[in-house]
Amino acid sequence: MPASQKVTMIQDAVQLVKGYPQVHLTVDCVIFGFDENKLKVLLIRSDLETYQGKWSLLGDVVHENEELDAAADRVLLERTGMTNVYLKQVQAFSRVDRHPGGRVVTVAYCSLLNIRDHELQITDNELHWHTVKTLKEMAFDHKEILDACYSWLQKRIQEHPLGFNLLPEKFSLRELQNLYEAILNVELDRRNFRKKFFSMDFLVDTGELETDVKHRPGKLYQFNFDKYEKSKRKWIGIDF
Repeated sequence: MPASQKVTMIQDAVQLVKGYPQVHLTVDCVIFGFDENKLKVLLIRSDLETYQGKWSLLGDVVHENEELDAAADRVLLERTGMTNVYLKQVQAFSRVDRHPGGRVVTVAYCSLLNIRDHELQITDNELHWHTVKTLKEMAFDHKEILDACYSWLQKRIQEHPLGFNLLPEKFSLRELQNLYEAILNVELDRRNFRKKFFSMDFLVDTGELETDVKHRPGKLYQFNFDKYEKSKRKWIGIDF
């Protein structure tokens, strides 16, 4: 291809891009944690006057030289100081009036982590954990984003064993049931719950009991991730 033709093609491409409407791209991180038998989410005070005093998700504009996944990792690192946190891209939100600054499309990322194992290194703008059930009005459309990610989590936890990321390495069946009840927002039958989990044969009895509890100490279990990864049957799903 002649050099003059290449130049023409580049010029045409530039003109085409200039003709596109300007749309800003952001990422928002919905970080779920489990503590005190409650499902929690990590939020920060909005620094915009329009949403003064309201809580928002952790987010930022995607840089021109960034991929989406890298932008989400950067946001989490800059706002919390946490590293090596697995983030899953969940959904894009593109309502025309969702941002007071103009046309902004955001991509939501979701993560599940054990709060005790992930200490916040940065707490600027009152960054801390909030109980999901108590949240109502939030900045921007972040309540809508949170609700969508919460629905995704409720479906996902019945299809995959990711809920074990929120528990200690050794846990009781009481703690496991409390986790599922908190996420699914339902009361589960104790006998049926345990029967379903034991039928999957991924729980390992450690031979240890709970300590420093007010109730009768229960057995402590571990989830056998190696067996799960090698199993052809994998996770069969839990329909409560």
